[in-house]
Amino acid sequence: MHSTRQSLAGSLLLAHPILRDPNFRRTAVLMSSHGPEGAMGVVLNRPLGKRLGELKGDFALGPLSDTPIYTGGPVQTEQLILAAWQAREDAFQLHFGIDPDKAVQMLSDESTRLRAYLGYSGWSAGQLENELESGTWIVASPPPDLFERPMKEALWRSLLTDEGDEWRLIVDEPEDPGKN
Repeated sequence: MHSTRQSLAGSLLLAHPILRDPNFRRTAVLMSSHGPEGAMGVVLNRPLGKRLGELKGDFALGPLSDTPIYTGGPVQTEQLILAAWQAREDAFQLHFGIDPDKAVQMLSDESTRLRAYLGYSGWSAGQLENELESGTWIVASPPPDLFERPMKEALWRSLLTDEGDEWRLIVDEPEDPGKN
């Protein structure tokens, strides 16, 4: 487990199976920033089933029109955030909150994966640390193939099972124990 004093930027937060908050139930959150003033990230596995070209405005016929849109979290749900990651040797580079022109330039690199998020996940100072102490989240390092995996609800299950055998049993428990 990570020390709560260490920055979690670039880490994944996987919702503990007992987390029932509908905003974060069975989510995988990629953290973009984390410090004394708070933390911010985006939910990776809540696709909206839409593309930027379906939004009103400049995206309709532009080079970003095929970019998939996801629900990034419950904060500022009308705000559009573009994020890109580029594969590097044994790692990836995350670009968060990029402008559309920069996103178009980045697409010339074949390793670039681009996503659009409506809203984000945010925590005020100390809030995430309290949630980590209470066991709400499992902190994980992103696997090298993270952005090759389907960004759907099943992503949470696959990432959590990567964390060890004890999680394999828990993720397959029924949501309603009475239906066991």
